[in-house]
Amino acid sequence: MLETIYIARHGYRLNWVTQNWKSETGLPRDPPLAAFGHTQAQELADHFLSLPEVQRPTAIFSSPYWLSEWYSPVKPGSGLHPRPASAENLRSYFSGIDSSWSSIWYPSRRGEDVPEVHSRAEGFLAALIPELERRFEDKHKHILIVSHAATIIALTRALVRDRARPMRIACCSLTTFRRTIPGDEPLDGWKLVSLGDGSHLNDGATRDWGFEDIVIADGKVVDDLGQPGTESEDGGPVGLQLPAADIHARM
Repeated sequence: MLETIYIARHGYRLNWVTQNWKSETGLPRDPPLAAFGHTQAQELADHFLSLPEVQRPTAIFSSPYWLSEWYSPVKPGSGLHPRPASAENLRSYFSGIDSSWSSIWYPSRRGEDVPEVHSRAEGFLAALIPELERRFEDKHKHILIVSHAATIIALTRALVRDRARPMRIACCSLTTFRRTIPGDEPLDGWKLVSLGDGSHLNDGATRDWGFEDIVIADGKVVDDLGQPGTESEDGGPVGLQLPAADIHARM
C-alpha cells in the first residue's frame, strides 16, 4: 500500500534567465533548467539521500509526461497548446523513463480554467493511487511527483480536500503527505506533513507562485495563446485513460 506522496516543483528554469534557450526535446514550451535550477535539483536529491533508505521514493512521476503543466484556455483562433511526446519517444532523451507505463490522464489542449485544473488533479490522483497499488502491490510505498506550481497546488488541495486553501509553491520546494487510516476513496486518509518546504535548499525558497498571480475572478484567467499552426489539429484524447479506474476517479 502506498504510504508517502512527495510532491516537488521543478528547479529554476533557463527561460527565466534568458530568451536564448533551446528545447532539448524539440518540444515547444519545454525549456531546460538554468544552472541554478540544476543546483536546486541536486540539493533536493541530496535531501532524499539523507533520509533513511526505507523513506526514500522508489518511483518518480515527472512532468511533462505524467502530470502536464497548466495552460489557460486558448485565445480563439490562436491554435492549441502543445502536448508532450510519448514515453517511448522521450526515453531517447531520458533513459530512466519506463515506457511500459502510459499516461493515465490528458488535459485538454484547449486549456483549462482554475476549477478544471483542480478536477484534473483530483481525477489523476484518484486513478494513480489504486493503479499503482494494483500494478506494483507493495513495491512502491513512497513516490515522488515532480510537476509545476499550479498542478502542485491543485494536487495538494485535492489531498487536503480543500480547493480554496491558500498556498504558494517555490522552485524545488517539497510537499509531503503520509497516509494515516485509508478511507473509502483514494484521496481519503492523507496527512499533510510539510507544505512547500525549502529548508533543504541553500538559498531557500525562490520564485514562489500562487493562483492569485493570474486569477481574475471566480476561477477565470486571462486567455493564453496556442501554438501557431495547430489551429486545425485534432486535440487528441482528454481525461482519464484507464477504463478500469473509472469507479475510483472523482471527477
